[in-house]
Amino acid sequence: MSLGRFLHAMGFNRLFGRGWLVAGFVFLYMPMAALIVYSFNQSPLQAVWGGTSLRWYRDLARDRELITALWLSLRIAFYTGLSSVVLGILAAFTLVRYRRFLGRTVFSGMVNAPLVMPEVIIGLSLLLMLVTAQRWLGFPERGLLTIWMGHLLVGLAYATVVIQARLQELNKDLEEAATILGARPIQVFFLVTLPLIFNSLVSAFLLTFTLSLDDVVLSAFLSGPGATTLPLVIFSRARLGMRPDINAAATLIIGVVSAGVVAGSLIIARNERLRAAEIAAAQRA
Repeated sequence: MSLGRFLHAMGFNRLFGRGWLVAGFVFLYMPMAALIVYSFNQSPLQAVWGGTSLRWYRDLARDRELITALWLSLRIAFYTGLSSVVLGILAAFTLVRYRRFLGRTVFSGMVNAPLVMPEVIIGLSLLLMLVTAQRWLGFPERGLLTIWMGHLLVGLAYATVVIQARLQELNKDLEEAATILGARPIQVFFLVTLPLIFNSLVSAFLLTFTLSLDDVVLSAFLSGPGATTLPLVIFSRARLGMRPDINAAATLIIGVVSAGVVAGSLIIARNERLRAAEIAAAQRA
C-alpha cells in the first residue's frame, strides 16, 4: 500500500470513529435537550409547540406535591452520598490494606453484592425485614429513614469500588515517610491518605448522589405515607399522561446534577494541578 493510500485510510478511520462518537453523544443527550426545550413550551400538549413561556415553572412553584418530593429526594440523595463515602472509605481501606483476615471473602462479597443483585430483590428483602422489625419493635416507620437505608446499601457498594480503585494506586511510600517522621497512624490517615484520595471521594459522592436521586425501585418498596420521592411522583403522573410541569421539574434536576458534576470536575482538576505542582517542587528540592 502506498503512503498516500495509507494516510487516506488512517484519516477515514479517524473520521469514522469521531462520527460514531458524536452519534453516540447525540443519542444520549438529545432526549434531555428536547425535554429542556419543551419545559419552556406554552402549549399544554407535548407534541405541539405553542411559543416560549415560563408558565410551567410558575405552576411548578405552586405545586406543593412536586416541591415536597423534590426536597425529600435531594435530602435523601445528600445523606446517601455522604454516608456512602464515609462507609466506603472504611470498607475500601479494609479490603486494600488488610489482605488476610477471617471472613475477608464474605465481607468482600457482601460489599459487592448490591452491584449485581436486582434492585427488585433488594427492595423486597428490605421491605420484609422492615415490616418484621416494625411488627416486633414498632420501629422504623417507612419514610425518609427507610429509603435512605435502601439507597445506602447500594451506594456503599459503588462508593467502595471507586475509592478502592484509588487506594490500590496510592503510593505507600508517602504514608511510610510520614510514619518515619513521627506521625501517628491516625495522623497519617487524615493528613496524608485522605488528601491523596480526595478526588475519588468527590467522584464517589457525585455517583451515589445521582443514583439515589433517580432511584425508583427501592423507593417504591421503602416509601411510606407522606414520604414520596420525586421519581415516584413523576412515574405516577407519567402513567396518566405527561404534563409539561414535569418537564420543568426534570430540567431543574438536570441543572442541579450538572452543576454538581461541573463543580466536582473543577475541584478534581484543581487538586490534580496542586498535586502536580507539589511533586514538581519536591523533585526540584
